[in-house]
Amino acid sequence: MELATFVDRLDEELRTDDYADLDASANGLQVGPDEGEVEHVAFAVDGVRATFERAVEADADALVTHHGLSWGGFDRVTGRTYDRIEPLLSNDLALYVSHLPLDGHQELGNAAGVADVLDLEDRAPFGELGPEYIGQRGTAVEPDTVDGLRERLQSGLETGGRPVRVLEFGPDEIEEVAIVTGSGTDWLAEAEAVGADALITGEGKQKAYHEAREAGIHVFLAGHYATETFGVRALQDLVEGWGLETSYFEEPTGL
Repeated sequence: MELATFVDRLDEELRTDDYADLDASANGLQVGPDEGEVEHVAFAVDGVRATFERAVEADADALVTHHGLSWGGFDRVTGRTYDRIEPLLSNDLALYVSHLPLDGHQELGNAAGVADVLDLEDRAPFGELGPEYIGQRGTAVEPDTVDGLRERLQSGLETGGRPVRVLEFGPDEIEEVAIVTGSGTDWLAEAEAVGADALITGEGKQKAYHEAREAGIHVFLAGHYATETFGVRALQDLVEGWGLETSYFEEPTGL
């Protein structure tokens, strides 16, 4: 498959252009030639030297990641920045990145993957960001408890054996769940507004403790990396359906 065709297909599926003014990440093809062929695609959460080197060792033509290299551009490509990019350029490895578009995709996205783990029903977009959404919410098939929901997250997410932390300020029974993966505690007010009993995200902020306490909502902190493996894995399945060879590389951070 031509690289340009590969990029166009992903951009269309993920609606990359719709997030252009909302995301600090330069989504889409971040590194790559104008022309090229793609037969083997690697996938990883983070676009870093470790995953670049593993993709090169696997003889991949392109690497698709959730977190990329460019968050507003580079001042200089020197030092550590040069060392990180060098494996891509030396080996003609293209880098495709999808940050918020992959968070917000209601079928292939990270929040959708967490909702799948919890078997949530009556799902709807959640996590407003301008005209778009970066999360999902839904209703539990049966009311759950803090311990029950925590156990399901720990068994269904790649937490590396680390416990899921919980700010326990919500009701005894959890029915309505809101999800924004990664760093999503800024959407606590929206979770309260939609009547959520719990907000699931990756990592917290200091102010989230008192905001959750005052709102009467549980906040589950399941790990930034752990909550954001779903999107790239779903894209891997999609790309395999296009007839391309794929690989997936785990580089968990424990954060």
